[in-house]
Parts: sequence; structure tokens; C-alpha cells
Amino acid sequence: MTITETASAVGTTYRPDGPCRPILDQIADKWSMIVMAILDQPRRFNEIMRCIEGVTHRVLTQTLRRLERNGMIQRRVLPTSPVGVEYSLTPLGESLREPFSRLYAWTVANKDEIRAHQMAYDRRML
Repeated sequence: MTITETASAVGTTYRPDGPCRPILDQIADKWSMIVMAILDQPRRFNEIMRCIEGVTHRVLTQTLRRLERNGMIQRRVLPTSPVGVEYSLTPLGESLREPFSRLYAWTVANKDEIRAHQMAYDRRML
């Protein structure tokens, strides 16, 4: 079943105010995908931060909060001194591992062809 067929079958549309749109926007966000890929095991905030080039402290904090709010990750306060925080995938977040890995594999398999199309398009637009 295609995405369009699935949407029609459950009576959803692609409207910005549709019930699935905010969830899809979150899941498809580049930082969310990267964070969820990094959480193959529980990790502390600074460890996550070190794994992601280019993310700011603020953006990572916002991303983690949104993922936690949506039930994709859980935050656990560690009884250490100073107090530490650890993040891990929930069962719901874990259920995205397979589709994410398929999407990543598709990206790797098609990156050269996509790049060639981008370069051809850019040459035509000059």
C-alpha cells in the first residue's frame, strides 16, 4: 500500500493541521533522526552532543525534549555527583529503528545517483 493509499484508507490528508503532520515533521527532522540513530544504547547529553557535529546545545535540548514529549525517548536522572542525565529509546522509539535503517540504507545506495542529478540540475540552472 502506498502512502497515498494509506492516507486515504484512514481518512487523513496532507493538511498542515492534520493530526499526523506534527509527528511526521518531528520524525523527519534531521536532528531527531540523528539523535535516534545515536541512541543505539543509553547515552548522556554531552556524549550525544559530541557525536553530532554542528548541533548547538539549545537545538539538542529542544530536540530531546520533543522526542521525549512524543514518547520516542526517555530521560533518566542518574544518582551521581554532579547529577547526570541519560537518554534512551523507548519501545515506541525502538520501533522506528527498522524503518530508519531502511531509509539510511536507501540513502547510502542512492547517494551517488542523487548527487549526479543535483549537479546536472545545477548546471542547467546556471
